[in-house]
Amino acid sequence: MSKEYAHPEMLVSTDWVDKNRSQTDAIRIVESDEDVLLYETGHVPEAVKIDWTNDLNDPVIRDYINAERFEQVCSQNGIGNDTTVVFYGDKNNWWACYAFWVFKLFGHEKCLIMNGGRGKWQAEGRPMPSDKPTYPAKPYKVKNPNPGIRAFQDEVLEHIKTKKPLVDVRSPGEFKGEITHMPDYPQEGVLRGGHIPGASSVPWARAANEDGTFKSREDLEKIYQQEQGLKPNDDVIAYCRIGERSSHTWFVLKYLLGFEKVRNYDGSWTEWGNSVRVPIEKGEPVKA
Repeated sequence: MSKEYAHPEMLVSTDWVDKNRSQTDAIRIVESDEDVLLYETGHVPEAVKIDWTNDLNDPVIRDYINAERFEQVCSQNGIGNDTTVVFYGDKNNWWACYAFWVFKLFGHEKCLIMNGGRGKWQAEGRPMPSDKPTYPAKPYKVKNPNPGIRAFQDEVLEHIKTKKPLVDVRSPGEFKGEITHMPDYPQEGVLRGGHIPGASSVPWARAANEDGTFKSREDLEKIYQQEQGLKPNDDVIAYCRIGERSSHTWFVLKYLLGFEKVRNYDGSWTEWGNSVRVPIEKGEPVKA
């Protein structure tokens, strides 16, 4: 564990996971990937798969599953209220952070991220069996949901009026309005390109090292605080296209830098760029 972050206890190393993964009664390792077929090709031993599309999102309404369904997902994966859940995944853990964020929405207390994710585990030559483990169901009850870590469109509009900080974590091309349809993500297309007025441009991947681990606190402070002028007591909203990349930035700001109030706007640009009568801006970011 790192000792430099505001909440170093929220991160565990691949070594820690390898040494503790057999404690399946107390710990559940969860893989959550962008590529939903990766888990079947091999995964951390003892890990279960929680699919961001089929397991965490409602099939009809653009929203998350309800509390009852979340309880079922946890129970069938052998996760109880006291289980420590360790998340990891592909793409520098962006979907792992997304799953972590959804678990926090429902108030699950013991959530951790495996620093470096799937890529680091593989690079270190650690075992990756393809068999899927099963665990006895555990009782689960949603107790303390935390909707305060989520932002909706009307709250973002109010944020603009009061000139509070917004962080756009998409690529520079998306921010400037040059990209409206991502080739690999046709379901995320929008009518208008650009960004939310007043937003800062801080691509999410800047927070990660080449091996997928999070950058040092000093480096993160340079990116978010020195470059962008953000302060730990600011009321910050982060967004991307559908809320997955911004959940990675949400984790960085909240747990690694200790920001007091950070929300993820999961409606993000697919909602904002397709909405009637909401303002947008195009062009280069304005320096803080």
